[in-house]
Amino acid sequence: MSHAVELVQYQGPILVTALYFGLWYALLIGLQSRRKYKLQAEYAARGEVFDRYFGQDERMLAADRAVINTQEQMVPFLGSMWLYAVVVSPSQAAWLGVAYIALRAIYPALLGQSLSNTQSKRVFMVTGPSYAIVFFMLGRTVYEAITA
Repeated sequence: MSHAVELVQYQGPILVTALYFGLWYALLIGLQSRRKYKLQAEYAARGEVFDRYFGQDERMLAADRAVINTQEQMVPFLGSMWLYAVVVSPSQAAWLGVAYIALRAIYPALLGQSLSNTQSKRVFMVTGPSYAIVFFMLGRTVYEAITA
């Protein structure tokens, strides 16, 4: 019974973790795969061969960047959120996690359809606050640990 009571307090971080993986898979399977097949058809219609891995199509590179960046940030985000949940507050960790995921979800739109059209100021509107959330959670966790 005590295990179930402990588990209830971590429902928020558990759901946020599942939501982040859902976002990553949506970008991987949805955005990246959809873009690949669309470009293959477009290239074929022009009588050209689409080279998925060695080609430099800006649209494919943008989709790849959205997936890869989300994956790159997975460890710092999930690690800091779970440390914060255990040391500081599971409910605060969940709310910070939801805010983080909302920012990550708009990253592909701000990145743009093509890397050549990417504006770093626009992308920073997501990455800046995302980094701030991670640094806040880490900083607060470390503070609580050393002042305990």
